[in-house]
Amino acid sequence: MNNVDVDRSLAELERASGREDLQTAIVKLCEAYKIDHMVYHWVNSQGDQYGCGTYSPGWVERYLEKEYLRIDPVILGCYQRFHPVDWKRLDWSSKAARGFRAEALEYGVGNQGFSIPMRGPNGQYALFTASHHCSDEDWQTFKNKHRRQLILLAHFFNQKALEFEPDRVPEALTTLSPRETDAMTFLAMGFNRAKAADTMEISEHTLRVYIESARFKLGAINTTHAVARAMSHGLIVV
Repeated sequence: MNNVDVDRSLAELERASGREDLQTAIVKLCEAYKIDHMVYHWVNSQGDQYGCGTYSPGWVERYLEKEYLRIDPVILGCYQRFHPVDWKRLDWSSKAARGFRAEALEYGVGNQGFSIPMRGPNGQYALFTASHHCSDEDWQTFKNKHRRQLILLAHFFNQKALEFEPDRVPEALTTLSPRETDAMTFLAMGFNRAKAADTMEISEHTLRVYIESARFKLGAINTTHAVARAMSHGLIVV
């Protein structure tokens, strides 16, 4: 479980011109993080699925054949949430869920998982997942170290995937005020709120107003998502 050059990974995602590039990118990310699997899974309002990642072809085929989308506790549990979820917090109590989990383990999916739910236009729902076989302690260490990076990468991934959706309707151009741009830029640079407010010579309360305003304009679910969207739209440059 290694250090990852996130800026380089984001730059590679920016250059992606098709879904095949997303597959290449996610394989590289999985290797960089030194975990067993990393997967992006998309479901639209019509129930169509698209995925890329490192699961074995056998597991992907089995998943589709058995229509596990209907019983997968990760899909079902994350659909009700907006924040990243550790798989251990999901409901695995039903017979179907336990059987699904046992089969997933046989196919090497891993006993640990961390999934980031995302939502897009027209009912689009997607998950970005990292999974691995390791102890609870090692997995907690991995999450503590890489959680923010994974959230940022997940939203970049989803933004690029939306660009490649057939019949996509372009989003209306979003603009940020100069102060909103400054606030997002300093957060993207890794400043905490106190340092960002001090640099902008404003109070933390005023900074929070600018951040929330930018988040609303960007349609983001949280500050990390807002920073990711601002960067992916080219509204800030770090």
